Amino acid sequence: MGILAWIVFGLIAGAIAKLIMPGEQGGGWIVTILLGIVGAFVGGWIGSMIAGVGISGFNITSMIVAILGALIVLAIWGFVAGRARR
Repeated sequence: MGILAWIVFGLIAGAIAKLIMPGEQGGGWIVTILLGIVGAFVGGWIGSMIAGVGISGFNITSMIVAILGALIVLAIWGFVAGRARR
């Protein structure tokens, strides 16, 4: 996938992950895009290591893997950002 496709894919995955994840993690759309892109990479890496399923284009499996990765990254971001505010 091209860089523009990764950005769009990351934006979608990050936005869905923010809707699923309860609580206030902070950050705007730029942070959502970045966390979504990182989450897509993390989800693809974990999925390929565990189940042999990675991100291979715009399909439902890739979106689920990207959303799960974005949820993991968002949880870590919330933990780190919450600790920094204290």
